[in-house]
Amino acid sequence: MLPDPRHVTILLCTLNGAAFLPAQLASYLRQTHTNWSLWISDDGSSDGTQAILTDFARSHGDAHDIRLMQGPGQGGSAANFLALLGHPDLPPGVVALSDQDDIWLPGKLAHALRCLSDTATEPLIYSAQSFYIDAAGRHIGSSRPPAAAPVFATAMLQNVLAGHSMVLNAPALALVRAAGRPVVPFHDWWLTLLVTAAGGRAVLDRRRVLLYRQHGSNVMGAPGGLRAGLRRMGRVLAQDYGQWVAANARALQAVAPLLPAPHRATIVAFLDAPRRGGPWRIALLRRLGLRRQGWRGTAAVYLAALLGRL
Repeated sequence: MLPDPRHVTILLCTLNGAAFLPAQLASYLRQTHTNWSLWISDDGSSDGTQAILTDFARSHGDAHDIRLMQGPGQGGSAANFLALLGHPDLPPGVVALSDQDDIWLPGKLAHALRCLSDTATEPLIYSAQSFYIDAAGRHIGSSRPPAAAPVFATAMLQNVLAGHSMVLNAPALALVRAAGRPVVPFHDWWLTLLVTAAGGRAVLDRRRVLLYRQHGSNVMGAPGGLRAGLRRMGRVLAQDYGQWVAANARALQAVAPLLPAPHRATIVAFLDAPRRGGPWRIALLRRLGLRRQGWRGTAAVYLAALLGRL
């Protein structure tokens, strides 16, 4: 099989990642797909992160275009990634998102490109699975793929695609750039929701393509296990969850011209309805077709709606 000629721009966001960053940078160099450049947005690191990045660019800048820029300085990783995706000089084409503390397996980019048709005109967003490792690099588990790739009706209420393995095709990147930089809680949830709301498609790869490091500073951490499941249930029933969903919905409403009419109508109906608990709120979700994957997840959001949390 001939190598894929498509260029990939790796988008790396960093903040005080010196402890694990060298292993991630080294994993880019081991990729079987070698046609990549690296754009880095550092959000004000105070450790050795910037020195590591500068040295990496100096050592490998002849073979790859490596650019280091300053992040927005507030808003966390979501704002940092959206700022990088919206950078005015970012070239069109395929982009791969990267966390600072993971390790990519050699075929990661090649697998993603095989899953993303180079002739697709619709926005496509790809995500794959991972092996979990601890701070010392020891294997501690594996991710479980969701039951199905998300669609708009499920992406409204659930984030199931892993941002650290996301790859967007050129139409998806153009869509994200057209949508600007909304204030949203999680960039991966927003990207999935925007692509599916605009009529694009999520591509779910069940391969494990990277080592996902679990340590005390993870923003979210691994989603597996009973404890994590109970934690997710608690989030759904807490006030934060309803605020996250509403923030995403408002961000979609702000870019309504990018969406097909049925999805625009769903967003308007969801946001215009009074947010108070009761059976009527469950009826609204059912009428709009909004749900989570699996009956347990859907039951949880129905309970949240009944209690006025959604």
